[in-house]
Amino acid sequence: MKQAAFKTLEFDKILNKMASFTDSERVKERILDLEPCETLDEAKNAQAETTEAVSVCFKIGNPPINLGVRDVTAAVKRSDMGGMLNIRDLMEVSRIMYVARRIKAYLNDGAKEEGILAGYASSITSNKALEDSINSAILSETEIADDASADLSAIRRKIKSLHAKIKESLNAMIRSETYKKYLQDPIVTIRSDRYVIPVRAEYRGEVAGIVHDSSQSGATLFIEPMSVVNANNEIRDLAAKEQIEIEKILMRLSAEVSENSAIILTNLDVVTKLDFIFCKAKLSFEYNATEPVLNDEGIIEFKKARHPLIPKDRVVSNDIYVGNGFDTLVVTGPNTGGKTVTLKTIGLFSIMAASGLHIPANENSRAALFKKFFADIGDEQSIEQSLSTFSSHMVKIVDIMNQVDGDSLALFDELGAGTDPTEGAALAISILEHLRGFGATTVATTHYSELKLFALTTDGVENASCEFDVDSLKPTYKLLIGVPGRSNAFAISRRLGLSEAVIDRANEILSDEDVKFEDVITDLEQSRAEARSEKEYAKRMKRELTVMREEIEAERKKLKESKSRILEEARREAKIIIMDAKEESNSIIKELERMRIEGKTKDIQGKVQKSRDKLKKHSESIEKAMKNSEKPRKTYRNPPKDLKEGETVKILDVDQTATIIKVPDSKGMVRVQAGILKMDVHISNIDRVSDNSAKELADKYVKNTRVYASKTKDVSTEVDVRGQTLEEAVMNVEKFLDDCYMAGVSPVTIIHGKGTGVLRTGITEALRRNKRIKSYRAGRYGEGEMGVTVVELS
Repeated sequence: MKQAAFKTLEFDKILNKMASFTDSERVKERILDLEPCETLDEAKNAQAETTEAVSVCFKIGNPPINLGVRDVTAAVKRSDMGGMLNIRDLMEVSRIMYVARRIKAYLNDGAKEEGILAGYASSITSNKALEDSINSAILSETEIADDASADLSAIRRKIKSLHAKIKESLNAMIRSETYKKYLQDPIVTIRSDRYVIPVRAEYRGEVAGIVHDSSQSGATLFIEPMSVVNANNEIRDLAAKEQIEIEKILMRLSAEVSENSAIILTNLDVVTKLDFIFCKAKLSFEYNATEPVLNDEGIIEFKKARHPLIPKDRVVSNDIYVGNGFDTLVVTGPNTGGKTVTLKTIGLFSIMAASGLHIPANENSRAALFKKFFADIGDEQSIEQSLSTFSSHMVKIVDIMNQVDGDSLALFDELGAGTDPTEGAALAISILEHLRGFGATTVATTHYSELKLFALTTDGVENASCEFDVDSLKPTYKLLIGVPGRSNAFAISRRLGLSEAVIDRANEILSDEDVKFEDVITDLEQSRAEARSEKEYAKRMKRELTVMREEIEAERKKLKESKSRILEEARREAKIIIMDAKEESNSIIKELERMRIEGKTKDIQGKVQKSRDKLKKHSESIEKAMKNSEKPRKTYRNPPKDLKEGETVKILDVDQTATIIKVPDSKGMVRVQAGILKMDVHISNIDRVSDNSAKELADKYVKNTRVYASKTKDVSTEVDVRGQTLEEAVMNVEKFLDDCYMAGVSPVTIIHGKGTGVLRTGITEALRRNKRIKSYRAGRYGEGEMGVTVVELS
């Protein structure tokens, strides 16, 4: 059931625009009857359909044919009952089969294998034989092909032959000297489907035949000569037989349609659905729209929202959010400043999103699924019903209050206006409180300062305003959430030339309480904004500290693992040396024993001396290996003095070079940085690095830098990942950024295309996590706009 708010929010204009993209009356009706989905899953599925269609169009272009087809359900059912279809019905059946076959091939090329559109394509059944059977028999809506049947071909050949024979006979008569003087004109014409010649009335008796017509003056008679009467009669008989044969052909084709009726109706249904889906995609392209992230928690977050019915060269984009921290938004500001457009944008986008349509906003915008929409917008004063502006608004508000619930979106323009300001403001506050009690999401515009204070002092209610440039006397149409609007009546009047005396008198009349009230609201809102900013800063610092702690912990773990690995390698080396020594000792003992038995005393002494030297060498190796494995911490009784910030030192217990970032404190603790790791180290655990060592480190760095430069001298400044999967794109982008970082190339460009936004979103998330990225942004005009991301490396 259509809700009254749909027309108020101009949803009907969106549907009319969408309906203009199809030629199918059946699809037009479906579009104009479109309503929001009842459940979140249905709405998400409808959005997925639109996104897939947009993706397919980006990938391989628009569908190659017009999907608009006529509804032939009644004709197909008539064929099932043995009825005969006319030529137009049969041609429409052929077109449906043709369109279904072409769109199936199109989707097989461009749709995802497991996607929704691929599922529709798989349900289409092609039948080229039926298409060819109809197309070969029917040439147009008024003509059946001669070779549609052998009998029809024979009949038409006879008819042509008789036509030629009659024309030949009559041409001979009109050329004859005998008959030439009897004729009004020497021509052969047709009357009542029979060939005749024009004879002067006074010579009626000279030409034997049948009179079929006469001229308006009666001077000419159109006579069918007796010589061609029989031939004309035969043509008439053959024409009757021709019609009978045509009906036989149509019955044969109708029978074929009946045999394939289930396939035809299924294809018709699928083509109609696909036509509807691609109309949604075309609307998305028309408005440069994106898929919103749907939720059933009442959270609205429209990023750079643009009202689709405002010309593109005039529309102002705004960030609009409700439902996350507050469920009621009070918008203030000057008339014609954009308050009503804000209301309509919130309502229209919510309806579009719930109906499966993309919204003209940036990617990852969030839309809530509401089941009821209410809008009291515009002056609906009724003279016929004797209702004032206030009364007409109140009638609608009463109706809204009787129907609203927790799944409702309620929009009010100038809530409480049209009556005494004090009473109107009190009534507006009471209405907002009751709506909050129902759990509804509410947005209201107002000029009442009391509502600003209500929003400021009530949890779950937030102020917003439409910005106004007093200098130019023009609204900027920018929505500022969290900032209450101010009345600019005096400033505007002064700019327009109102006398200063009049303005000063107005200031005198304005009570001190009113002035103070506005100032208090402004001060409170500024304090609240500062508190919010400080809170955000604290959150950001907490996140950064958490990340830093994790990095430090990872670095410590890495150092610990490195130390353990070195010790383990040293122990393993010592063990190998010991085993080699034992094996060598056993070999020497065996050799000495053999020489003793053989009585080679002198040789034994020489061998013993060599063995002693070998064992001493092994002993020294073992001792050295064991010392390396133990690696005791070195301490200096005379630690380095006069250390300076920026000086290079060595941390002794981990054998790492570092830079001093803070000189020793009273306890002898020095703050140093090794790589990304910052730590406090006791002065006894560090040693100065000599100039030569520092030079060696610098030379090593330069050498490494040259190696990197040689490897990366051909690095490009841009990478194109269009057409890749998200996983492939992210991997290629990270490798590209690594190469650019090593080569010192910055800024660089990542080309991901606009598409559905999947690549852009995934790549943006990867950039956010990459510590080497200094900043990134979307491309500007001339750079590729939203289709590219420009990255600056640190």
